[in-house]
Amino acid sequence: MYTSDINKGRSKKILKTVLIYLVLSVTAIVVDHVYALFGHGVRSASMSLMFLYLLLGGALGYFLLWFIAPGAYLSKWYRLGYNLYNSGIATLTVGSFYKGILDIAGTESDYTRMFSILGWGMTAAGFVVLIVSVVNCYSKTEQQRGRTI
Repeated sequence: MYTSDINKGRSKKILKTVLIYLVLSVTAIVVDHVYALFGHGVRSASMSLMFLYLLLGGALGYFLLWFIAPGAYLSKWYRLGYNLYNSGIATLTVGSFYKGILDIAGTESDYTRMFSILGWGMTAAGFVVLIVSVVNCYSKTEQQRGRTI
């Protein structure tokens, strides 16, 4: 495999994920504003800031991965980390939306704590597995360089 192959895959796979997270961030902002229209002027910080999970955790996280380790997606562990991390970000976003609805309604629920615990747990587990895939990618690259010298 040549470096040009890695760069092509890098721009297609990881940047596509960044673009999807940017679109989802804008969608979260729009949903917040539409919900505020029907909330009779009552807003919730949880709902207003739910886009940050998508923007910072999703788009920025994968952009940094694309910048630091372009071939990380080639690791056999990448898909597991990708799925865990994305599931964690989704759980945090949905939990924030749910908490926002409850705040606007003026009630509370124990489920919001579960969303936070599960979301942060899956995000952390996915992050660790993604780090393992980056290390795995770099160690394979170094092994291949050692064989050609």
